[in-house]
This record gives sequence, C-alpha cells and structure tokens, in this order.
Amino acid sequence: MTLESFQQALLDPTAPIPSDWPAGTLGVLLLFLVPVGGGIPAGVLMARDRGVAWPLMMGLYLVSDVILAFVFEPMLRVLMAVFRRIPVLRSAARRARAVLQRTTARYGTASGPFALVLVSFGVDPMTGRAAASAAGHGFFSGWAIAIAGDMLYFAVLMISTLWLNDVIGDERTTIFAMLVVMIVLPSLIRRWNERDARAGG
Repeated sequence: MTLESFQQALLDPTAPIPSDWPAGTLGVLLLFLVPVGGGIPAGVLMARDRGVAWPLMMGLYLVSDVILAFVFEPMLRVLMAVFRRIPVLRSAARRARAVLQRTTARYGTASGPFALVLVSFGVDPMTGRAAASAAGHGFFSGWAIAIAGDMLYFAVLMISTLWLNDVIGDERTTIFAMLVVMIVLPSLIRRWNERDARAGG
C-alpha cells in the first residue's frame, strides 16, 4: 500500500479503500483500528462481502477495542503523571474532571457504571475510559466499562449499516449516509440530554 493512497483514504472518508488493502479478517480488523475509507461502516460491509458472519465481526471489533486499550492506557497514565507534577496543568486537570463529571451526569449518576457506559456509547471509548478513571475505576474495570459502551455503539452501527445497504443497494452511498449519522447522532443525543437536564432543573 502506498503512503499516498493511505493518506487519501485517511483524510477523505468517501475515498475508496485502497485496492491493496489486506484481505480477509485482517483487513476488516485494520479498518476497525484505522478509520480509513469510512471506518466502521466500511469494515462492516467489507466483512459481509468476505463472508464474515456477524458474531465474528463483533469479535474482531472487540479485539480492536482491546488493542486500543493497551495503546491508549500508557498515554493516559503519562498525561495523568505530567498533570499532577505541573501546577498549571494540575488546575487544568481539575477543570477537565469537572467537565467529565458534568458530561456523565447527563446520563445518570456521575460515577455509576451505566452512566459511564453511555458516555463511551455517546462519545468514544477513550472519553469513556477517561471518565471511568476520573470516577476511580482502574485499568480492567475502566476499560470493561468503556468497551461495553463502544460495543453497543458498534452493534447499532453494524445492524444499521447492513439494513441500510440492503435498502439502498449501494455501498458507497450507505457508507456516506452512515458517516453522516455517526456525526449527527451524538450531537443530537447531547442536545436531548442537555434539554432534559434543564427541564429537570
């Protein structure tokens, strides 16, 4: 795979997956790890085209989340250590923790596992892990919570992508439509939660 084709696919979600992308389940796993050419929707359709059943699809996405955990966790630990040692950053960390608590509070009890699962579902697993860390969860419980939310998100996207592709019958249009949903839906969820919070207050 050339660097140019990889960069084009990485920067342009509507660009086709490079023709020399790895085949089989490895290619699907890489699409889940590196969001090129449409990311999750493209990975789902590639898996379907290559005869990968949905349970294996879920398993591949779970593997990608576990890999993410082992890549992201050291970076999170280093950032936390740096923030503790520098006064200005320590103050910024306190503000970031307050923001995370307000974010999780929209989903229920700020430190509760269900609220943290919904953070991962509504934002991303890295934010879910950071919120779990702020709530006092360690590596295993924190990532279990973050991955649970992300797996729910993947299941919704997988089912929606396969259904929409059956309706539309065109993979590129399906990928584009699902990318729009992935961008718009989280912001709508946040607005609904903010409106409910104001109504409850």
